[in-house]
Amino acid sequence: MREMPLSEIQSLIGQEVGVSDWLEITQDRVNRFADATGDHQWIHVDVERATKELGAPIAHGFLIVSLIPFLAKNIIQYQGVARGVNYGSNKVRFTNVVPVGARVRMRVKMLSCEMRAGAYQVVNECKIEIEGQDRPACVAENISLIYPA
Repeated sequence: MREMPLSEIQSLIGQEVGVSDWLEITQDRVNRFADATGDHQWIHVDVERATKELGAPIAHGFLIVSLIPFLAKNIIQYQGVARGVNYGSNKVRFTNVVPVGARVRMRVKMLSCEMRAGAYQVVNECKIEIEGQDRPACVAENISLIYPA
């Protein structure tokens, strides 16, 4: 994990911030997400049918995008932060399916960083890659507010 003082955050604009560790997408994780969201579509939770018709069950697109904070935590840590807040997304695209059993990781590039109302408003391009695939699972412009301590 990379560490840097928050005062230097703007030096990362236009650069790749880092890449997360790999995370296996398990059927248990998919099932728990289905329970949390009420989305029990067969392509996600009916292992037998999904395997027969699709080759494997596939993860929910929103499960994959919801992993952004989890995957980001081992990429960079800013020193001198009071709190960070998820502000939203400018754009989210699901560009490939993630079969259960696949491993994903996230590559982050900082697109912009401006001081607004006492916080750094950071826009990162978050690309969630699938091991062994050319096309990523998801590309999202994620917006965070980072408040100095």
